[in-house]
Amino acid sequence: MSPIVLFSFVIGYFVLLLTVAYFTSRGSNNEAFFIGNRNSNWVLVAFGMIGTSLSGVTFVSVPGSVGSSNFFYYQIVLGYLIGYMVIAFVLIPLYYKMNLTSIYTYLEKRFGINAHRAGAFFFILSRVVGATARLYLVISILDIFIFRQLHIPFIITTLVILLLILLYTFEGGVKTIIYTDTLQTTGMLLGLVVCIIVIVKAMGTDFSGALSLMNEKGYTKIFNTDVKAGSYFLKHIIGGMFIAIAMTGLDQEMMQKNISVKTIKDSQKNIMTFTAVLMVVNFLFLFLGGILYLYASTNNITVPPDDLFPTIALSDAFSGTIGILFIIALISALFPSVDGAITSLTSCFCIDILGINKKDGTEKEKKRTRLKVHFTFALVFFIMVLLFKAINDKLIIDFILKFAGITYGPLLGLFSFGILTKRSLNDKLIWTVCIIAPMLALGLDMLSNPAWYEAKLHVKLGLQPISENIFHGYKIGNELILINGIFTFVGLLLISRKENKKTDI
Repeated sequence: MSPIVLFSFVIGYFVLLLTVAYFTSRGSNNEAFFIGNRNSNWVLVAFGMIGTSLSGVTFVSVPGSVGSSNFFYYQIVLGYLIGYMVIAFVLIPLYYKMNLTSIYTYLEKRFGINAHRAGAFFFILSRVVGATARLYLVISILDIFIFRQLHIPFIITTLVILLLILLYTFEGGVKTIIYTDTLQTTGMLLGLVVCIIVIVKAMGTDFSGALSLMNEKGYTKIFNTDVKAGSYFLKHIIGGMFIAIAMTGLDQEMMQKNISVKTIKDSQKNIMTFTAVLMVVNFLFLFLGGILYLYASTNNITVPPDDLFPTIALSDAFSGTIGILFIIALISALFPSVDGAITSLTSCFCIDILGINKKDGTEKEKKRTRLKVHFTFALVFFIMVLLFKAINDKLIIDFILKFAGITYGPLLGLFSFGILTKRSLNDKLIWTVCIIAPMLALGLDMLSNPAWYEAKLHVKLGLQPISENIFHGYKIGNELILINGIFTFVGLLLISRKENKKTDI
């Protein structure tokens, strides 16, 4: 398909986003930027959060994983269901009770300034690396199929995309993003459903027929009963539960939108509605992966897993419609995870690190500070994407997902210790615990998955191979975040003391 045609749709999509941003950001102030004046519509928040949680990585990697992992990913989704219930009925009431703008303010009120800053630091670290990795993956696909053919350098593509994201987020913040995320989620889901319909039709079958063919190939197997495997069903369900709690309930980006809703009840309805839709959408992504592999097998297409969807969608075998929808759906999946990340990082840094809400000064001065931080994070994103490009390995995405399990562990430990105990902490030792715990978890994971680390790091960096698996074949999977959280919790217990004064937190 002509790259000029695809490019014109990309530009048209951005014009639409800028138009939405123009109308939603008028009259916005810092309160609107950070939490949407606490007047957001819960239905829009719930729908828009689908796009935020399903990034461009999900869009290409979940379907691509079906060939080697069947529908095992859905075990994680079942864990999400449990985790989101904890968020709705434990964390949301806590955040509303304390009237928080940044959820990490809870840690300061509960333990002190070091806990507050540690929580904010690990969120910033994880979100910067994770969001830029997702951005790199999608820009790489756009570069291969559009911009490279138009002789536009990768660095220019990255710069222009980030500038366009800045244009529609720097003024309205959360208030604008709730509307743009709704638009982008619509584009993503429309593209997903139409691509499924077109490919199923091209195979000469229907939904049930395609499901039967996938079942014959073993793709539809959901539960893995091999205890030693990293994808063992209990590991995935438990891991998915704590991933949801940590990466949504303890994540400023996701919670920033939830606490922008007027009431607790509406925020809880938002979470549970979002969960129900998310379970359906994830199944559709896996179903898409199954038919992609069936189609590839029939037509002798052999490409890396992450390239399977774009290769088929943009091939000459289909009309231009599916290619256009794929590109729109891909960028619709990308931008909610990037625009929300930059906005939440700006909020977190301004409130949790700079303490902008505690300082004296005019609204204009605070806005100037916020804009400087916003542009600085955009620059950081630009540099990080170029770094991933220099590494030039899409498999770095696997490392980023594991990296999230390491960085969110301290957040899980800090919040769970604050909620489940009444003990106070030695403020000076909090950083020590929050650094040692992830290092211990990472060490265990390396011993459990030596082949994984050798493939991702040792071979590329020319390091010596590490020892064989010492756990008799047991491999740590998505439960890594739980292990990390437990290490943090135990470390905090060791530096804690019985609280003498009463607290209602």
